[in-house]
Amino acid sequence: MSTNSRCIVKEFPLPDREYRVAPARCWNAGVNSRTYCTPPRRGKRRRRSLLPLLLLGLVLFCGGFALGRAALAREPSSQACGTPVSILDPAGGGRTEGAMPELSAGAEEPDWVSLAQEPDPSSSPEDWNLILVNWENPLPEDFSVPRLTQLANGHAIDSRAYPDLQHMMDDARAAGLQPTICSSYRTREKQTQLFENKIQTLLAEGYGRKEAEARAAMWVARPGTSEHQAGLAVDIVDKSYQLLDRGQEETAVQQWLMAHCAEYGYILRYPTDKSALTGVNYEPWHYRYVGVEAAAEIMERGICLEEYLAEISG
Repeated sequence: MSTNSRCIVKEFPLPDREYRVAPARCWNAGVNSRTYCTPPRRGKRRRRSLLPLLLLGLVLFCGGFALGRAALAREPSSQACGTPVSILDPAGGGRTEGAMPELSAGAEEPDWVSLAQEPDPSSSPEDWNLILVNWENPLPEDFSVPRLTQLANGHAIDSRAYPDLQHMMDDARAAGLQPTICSSYRTREKQTQLFENKIQTLLAEGYGRKEAEARAAMWVARPGTSEHQAGLAVDIVDKSYQLLDRGQEETAVQQWLMAHCAEYGYILRYPTDKSALTGVNYEPWHYRYVGVEAAAEIMERGICLEEYLAEISG
């Protein structure tokens, strides 16, 4: 042990490996008030040497965050509704993938922007609103909606079905609800992409190609057989519950829509007990425009569109 006029420094044997030498401590000031005799200069130099690395890390983090936000902004909002529990991929067969877009609710910012003032009535038959689209009745490959009205967040719908949809959404909000459209008109290319994505998911789960396609078609319509391609269907969810699963039926928005959609010409297209006729599993979020008269009868009687059309045709 060595001494000086200021402090007593304890000496310890050097370890086998090289370590930083701890600074001497003053032991003559009492057990509870030990202080360093000299400033820990090496520690300060080390902290100063870390500062450039911390600044570089901060710059890289901010840059990555900005790039991520920019990439997210470029993604089309129509991709969807969230990730399905039993379905959703979503995004968005509405059944779709991705994060849920939101509709603006402010009165000064309308939910819809019309691409055309009035549709051309001569461009489609009078029963355009009753067109049947399902696994047995695909749309022609060259089918196109006569006029589309652009909705918020990149969505769109047949302009002839738009006024009643807007009225329904306005009244739902007036009732204190928060309905959100997460899927609407789709091109054939978009439907093909969604269908193939669902097949790939099932293939990864171990299904064969044929079985994967059959199972996928129960959630995502095959290209050409989706009502979304006809521009007459929208998937509406409750903003407080953004999953496309059976739990959606318990939300306040769905309870209101199921009770009132027919007043605006819309029907719950895929009821819980009609899968054998529609070819699609129960979807308590998929609404289809058929006109007020047809909607009233379909919803009141608890039938599906296939049954209604079979009755009126003969």
